[in-house]
Amino acid sequence: MTLNLADLRQRYLKDGLDESNTDDNPFVQFEKWFHQAQKSELLEPNAMVLSTVNEDSQPSTRTVLLKQFSDDGFVFFTNYRSQKAKDIQYNPKVALHFNWLELERQVKIQGVATKISLKDSMRYFASRPKGSQIGAWVSHQSQIISSKQLLLSQFEKMKQKFQSGEIPFPDFWGGYLVVPHQIEFWQGGDNRLHDRICYTLEENQWVKQRLAP
Repeated sequence: MTLNLADLRQRYLKDGLDESNTDDNPFVQFEKWFHQAQKSELLEPNAMVLSTVNEDSQPSTRTVLLKQFSDDGFVFFTNYRSQKAKDIQYNPKVALHFNWLELERQVKIQGVATKISLKDSMRYFASRPKGSQIGAWVSHQSQIISSKQLLLSQFEKMKQKFQSGEIPFPDFWGGYLVVPHQIEFWQGGDNRLHDRICYTLEENQWVKQRLAP
């Protein structure tokens, strides 16, 4: 069976992007776009695709949530025993991708992932809802499990165990900081003449250039 999608077409007419209306600092530009995505009430504007490569050179992607960003980079949290963590340990070079379809925008980021400090991971863990804290203890991320019911049963047992007092911090869980060396802002354009403004870090300076669509 072949599914022909050739006629699925969309004109991109919402906005334009060039060197004159983008900040010289890509982090400032990202903050501007991110706030616009928030104001547009997009579903999970902080959702981003994280791409890693394992020891067999096999790329893998999954969606994670951006929890912090600054001039230092972009932070997400995960189980340090997960497949993504194993990939990062083997090859810390990663890519991030924000896909804001309703705004006809994308942001592509290439960089290197490193673990954040234990103190910062503990601080964020303490801010999470109690159910999410328990979930971090219960889920042996990326491992095979026999059923969803087993997972729910383990959750209830852990819930009872931690029903009084604070939930302890799991030492196998924490954050990663992705320090970028390239950030690209993509704005859809008519006739597929999209706008692509790319920032590349060269000798500790961000160089801004336009790319062909």
